[in-house]
Amino acid sequence: MVQAYILIQTEVGKAADVAGHISDISGVTLAEDVTGPYDVIVRAEARNVDELGKLVVAQIQAVDGITRTLTCPIVHI
Repeated sequence: MVQAYILIQTEVGKAADVAGHISDISGVTLAEDVTGPYDVIVRAEARNVDELGKLVVAQIQAVDGITRTLTCPIVHI
């Protein structure tokens, strides 16, 4: 299982809507709107890195109002 945090920037005033839509996507375990340089922080999981990439590109980035994402895979050292 691969887990990651996805940091999202949105259009002005869209953070709550984006977080709400993303929280309904399968594989997303948490989606919260926040303050700071990013507007939404998402925690997601997938079977492998390829599936995580598909989740981000095909489903999360397709949500209306997103302008940029940064995916940060979780590592266990």
